[in-house]
Amino acid sequence: MSEFDTIQLIALVGWLILAGGALASYRLEWKSGLKMALIWACIFASVFLFISVIM
Repeated sequence: MSEFDTIQLIALVGWLILAGGALASYRLEWKSGLKMALIWACIFASVFLFISVIM
């Protein structure tokens, strides 16, 4: 893992935290909130993997 991969990972985790904060502002039930959080996690993981494959 190079230093650029580490920076990408930190940036994606930061975006995930930002999305989690936005999701928490809706004050949803635990079940629907967890479902949406997992969807966001899959989106960010997919983007990370896509960028890793390209570079």
